[in-house]
Amino acid sequence: METKLFFYTGTGNSFWTAKKLSLLLHDAETVSMALNLSGRIIADAEKIGFVFPVHIWGIPAPVIDFLNRLDMDPEKYYFAVAVNAGQVAATLIQLEKLLQQKHVKLSLGFSVCLPSNYIPWEGAETSAKQQKKFSATLDKINRIASSVRTQEEKPPERGPLWQNILFSAIYRMTFERVPRMDKPFYADAKCTSCGICEKICPAHNIDLVDGKPAWQHRCEQCFACLQWCPEEAIQYGKGTVKRKRYRHPEITLKEMLACVPGKNRLS
Repeated sequence: METKLFFYTGTGNSFWTAKKLSLLLHDAETVSMALNLSGRIIADAEKIGFVFPVHIWGIPAPVIDFLNRLDMDPEKYYFAVAVNAGQVAATLIQLEKLLQQKHVKLSLGFSVCLPSNYIPWEGAETSAKQQKKFSATLDKINRIASSVRTQEEKPPERGPLWQNILFSAIYRMTFERVPRMDKPFYADAKCTSCGICEKICPAHNIDLVDGKPAWQHRCEQCFACLQWCPEEAIQYGKGTVKRKRYRHPEITLKEMLACVPGKNRLS
């Protein structure tokens, strides 16, 4: 295998991006980071890519943990795609520094903009707006694939200076508090105890207690539980009750469940 793409996903944006990129790179394999929760990881490919969402203007904790456990050969080619809703800030600079600590160079770092899943701020965009973003991102993925095939090297993409300073500070201040930011979650009367929320959570943050989800303060704010609930029974405070849900329309529930550890997969 010439290229291996490691991805982390909650509502499918990063998974979709990794899938599209792997098809363009031909001899490429996609691997879910959530399937590698512990132990040493070996990247047996010549080109190694990371595709992940931007959470609170930085790298999600599970991605950092994954990178810390990944054996990296400085002689290989490394690239990344940070999936965000319009503000990548200094996320790829953060990644570049993490790789430097392992004596590895980030040769390419790209930002792609896809619809937001952060429902505490707003519900899903209209289908027309979503399609516009999908189309623009596909164009950029084509350019990314071309750059990776020729092993280009250039500085990672970043936001404007003010954004990098302000949002990076917010990321640092909130990073340790994120796991407990699940307190506003609850299941309303529409809950049917189907268990999808428990199964799809990449952080293993949900247990079913008397048939209802109970959040265990290991949250990563990916909102997979809320966005994939078939009854729209999961809420985050009072503001999400009437808000339209978002998950990538080209990614199925079965595909998503295959991205998390074995006990949660569909048969």
